[in-house]
Amino acid sequence: MNNDQTKHLDILFLSHGGGPLPLLDDPAHRTMVQQLQRMAGKLRRPKAILVVSAHWEEEVATITSSATPSLIYDYYGFPPAAYDIQYPCPGEPALAQQLQEVLLAAGIPARLDAERGLDHGTFVPLKLMYPEADIPCVQLSLVNNLSADTHLQLGEALQALDYEDLLVIGSGFSFHNMREFFTTNTPEVQAKNVAFEHWLNNTCTDNTLDESERRRRLAQWTQAPYARFCHPREEHLLPLQVCYGLAGQPCTEHVSLDILHKQASLFYWAK
Repeated sequence: MNNDQTKHLDILFLSHGGGPLPLLDDPAHRTMVQQLQRMAGKLRRPKAILVVSAHWEEEVATITSSATPSLIYDYYGFPPAAYDIQYPCPGEPALAQQLQEVLLAAGIPARLDAERGLDHGTFVPLKLMYPEADIPCVQLSLVNNLSADTHLQLGEALQALDYEDLLVIGSGFSFHNMREFFTTNTPEVQAKNVAFEHWLNNTCTDNTLDESERRRRLAQWTQAPYARFCHPREEHLLPLQVCYGLAGQPCTEHVSLDILHKQASLFYWAK
C-alpha cells in the first residue's frame, strides 16, 4: 500500500446549533443531533481532531496546545445542566506544534496558547459525535480580520499537514442571523434562508465548477443571494472557507438540516 493510500483525511463543516441546546434534548436540534451521530458512525475513527470554531477570534491564527484542555462555557441564560457539561478529551501538543509550523511556513502568523480551553463550538458537537472523549483534540482560532480570503488561505496552508487519520471540523452555522432565530419564521424569511442555502449547496457540491471559480465564489460570498441577511456577521461561515481551502475539491456529501426552524447545512469531504 502506498503512502497516499495510508494517509486519510476527513473534513466536515457542520452547523453546530444554538449554544448547549443540542446536548439538552432540544426538539429543534433533533435532526442535527441525529446527523452528527450518523456521520460519526460513518467516518473512519480519527487519531486526532482539529476544530476551527466560530467562537474564537484572534489577531493571528492561534492553536490550543495544552495536553489537558479545559472547557469554556461561553454562553449564558441556560439551565444549570448547561454548565455541568464535561468533555475531558486530551489535547495533542505535537499536532498543535505541527499546525504552527505549517502556517508559519506558508507565511501566516501563528502562535500556540497553552491556557485557552475548548469553547462550545468544539465540545458540543464532539460530545455528540464522540461521547467517550478519548480522541485528542486541538482547536484553531479564526483570524479577527474576518476576511474570507484569509480563511481560504488558512485552509490551503493546512494541506501541508502530515498527520495520519485526522478529522478536521469547521464548526459554524450556515445560517446565523440571531434576531431571526427569535422572530416569526415568515415565508419571506424562509425564502431568503433557502435561497442562500441553495447557493451555498451549489457552490460546494457542483462538480462541473472549476475550482478557481468555486474558490472565487467562497471568497466573494457576500455576492450570494441574501448573504448579509443570513450572516450579518461572517464568523459562523468562515470555518467553511477553511474547510474548502483544505479540501480544494467539491464536497463528497451535503446534508440539509432543520435547526431552530431554519434550514442549515453540513458538508463533508473525504480525501
